Amino acid sequence: MAQPWQPLLDWWFGSAEKPAEIVADKGGLWFGKRDSQDLEARERFGAQVEQALAGGLTEWAQGPHGWLALVLLLDQLPRMIFRETPKAFSGDLRAQALVAQGIAADFDRQLPPMQRSFIYLVFEHCENLAVQNEGVSRFAALHDQQPAEDRPVFADHLDYAERHQKVIARFGRFPHRNAILGRESTAEELTFLSQPGSRF
Repeated sequence: MAQPWQPLLDWWFGSAEKPAEIVADKGGLWFGKRDSQDLEARERFGAQVEQALAGGLTEWAQGPHGWLALVLLLDQLPRMIFRETPKAFSGDLRAQALVAQGIAADFDRQLPPMQRSFIYLVFEHCENLAVQNEGVSRFAALHDQQPAEDRPVFADHLDYAERHQKVIARFGRFPHRNAILGRESTAEELTFLSQPGSRF
């Protein structure tokens, strides 16, 4: 009998095995910002996202794969389903706590490398420099653990983690979230936001 989280993992990661092939197949879903994909996420998994945001589905976190799926429901899918609204970030604190618990149980090391990236991405989304530093450290270690042919994929992940870290080190928050969250941007942040690559 299939586990309740398996359809989400299948949709998110596909059936390819090599990291470069997974990215080729699923990178557009992860980072594409397409209305059709946001709608599909809402239609297929919106009810589970709402359960997760309300504190439910805790039983999923008893093993590494269910834990990963619950993290996706809290961290990735709200950014699609509730894009450009405050609710897009509403699962972040629970995702951070869940990631800490799972890493303490060594769940991350029981997942394939590409799936581990989406655990460590939770650190990258946090507006806290210490958490950002941990994220960069974990992405660096993950990169170094890969065979040479897979390292370019994980070098990209590390690069993005470092870019996020630099923004938090400079501003203490992500300026591109200010308008969504009703925060007033400083003059320095507005100048930064006018530059290419300032919005993730």
